[in-house]
Amino acid sequence: MGEGTARCRWRMAKTRPILPAMLHDSAHVPKPSLTEILFGLFLRLVSASCIWFALNYWAMLIGFSHGGAGRFDLLTPEWRAAATALAVIYPVAALGLWLLVSWGPVVWVVAAAIEIVMCEFYPASFGGRPLLVVLHAAVAVTFVLFRAAIFYQRWRLARQVRVDSP
Repeated sequence: MGEGTARCRWRMAKTRPILPAMLHDSAHVPKPSLTEILFGLFLRLVSASCIWFALNYWAMLIGFSHGGAGRFDLLTPEWRAAATALAVIYPVAALGLWLLVSWGPVVWVVAAAIEIVMCEFYPASFGGRPLLVVLHAAVAVTFVLFRAAIFYQRWRLARQVRVDSP
């Protein structure tokens, strides 16, 4: 009775028991390389900095920082547009970078481009912040170097002779 009941449950569930011999036929997920792990940590560090920038912009807009002088109703129209856009874009970039999805760096590039344009092309309105521009440039260069290293590793791995190679 116990054996028949187990057989009946197996048929009803329509699943197969996993046998030890079947484990070797399973698709193996490749282990991430050290470069890929470090790249993920780098993206999460950039994500944390995006949260910091977002909190700074939100604090300015609601009057929590700068002694209330950066409150939304006291800002010039240029600052209203830029600060509001960055207060919304930075948390989205942080989420995308933290989740390691492809759109995260794209949204970060948009936010960084807005800040670079603010600081470099309109210093009379927004003030010059050369350290911020250097920071964004360093993050962009580091990102490109990581992507190039990962591409090279994958290219070398794909060119290796395998058992199933012709």
